Amino acid sequence: MLERGTVVRSLAGRDSNRLLAVMQADEKSVLVCDGKERPIDRPKKKNLRHVEATGITLSGDSLATNRALKKALKEAETEINCNN
Repeated sequence: MLERGTVVRSLAGRDSNRLLAVMQADEKSVLVCDGKERPIDRPKKKNLRHVEATGITLSGDSLATNRALKKALKEAETEINCNN
């Protein structure tokens, strides 16, 4: 089960292959944001089958503003690319 702050990679849709942060989750879907295309005040609902967890979790401070969220996701992208 995904929780608030988990970084996921979109597998389907217009935002495919983009990193997003989970804002809210239930058993079938998640609400995700990236701080740019999907700001915090307008999250995107995605089916759980269309996202993949990256194993990175953001702190509550990173989820406070769009600017902080964009910065945290950029750092997460760098971390993921360094590990591959």
